[in-house]
Amino acid sequence: MLTESLLAYAHFVAILSVVVFLTSEAALCRTEWLNAAVVRRLVRLDVIYLCAALAVLITGIARTWWGMKGTGWYWHQPLLHLKLTLFVVIGLISLKPTFSFLRWRKALDATGQLPSEDEVKSVRKLIMLEAHLLVLIPLAATLLVRGVWTR
Repeated sequence: MLTESLLAYAHFVAILSVVVFLTSEAALCRTEWLNAAVVRRLVRLDVIYLCAALAVLITGIARTWWGMKGTGWYWHQPLLHLKLTLFVVIGLISLKPTFSFLRWRKALDATGQLPSEDEVKSVRKLIMLEAHLLVLIPLAATLLVRGVWTR
């Protein structure tokens, strides 16, 4: 029981970290706020966001492996596969903002140029899409833990 509680706690902390750093990216990725310091900060936030996402994945796998229900139960549940699919889709969407932030920093270091307003808006839309998809994962999790649509 203690192991299950600690695994759940670690998973929740990782999830909250993802939310915090994705929200920070969304808040800072605005044309009216963008300057050299913000471009550099976005790159750092994105690295932390990646680390937090990896922590979510690792702690989630740990919960299925060492949790009370075990891998045999979890890995046969459609809602777990939905959660993982959403997680992968969010990860794939996050590639463009990541590469954009790196490109912006490179251009800033080389020429002192900030990205165009259209590019910043385009990247922000993707970050907001990630955030909106992220909200669906806890819904699937609560349905899963309560046995809705489980096998």
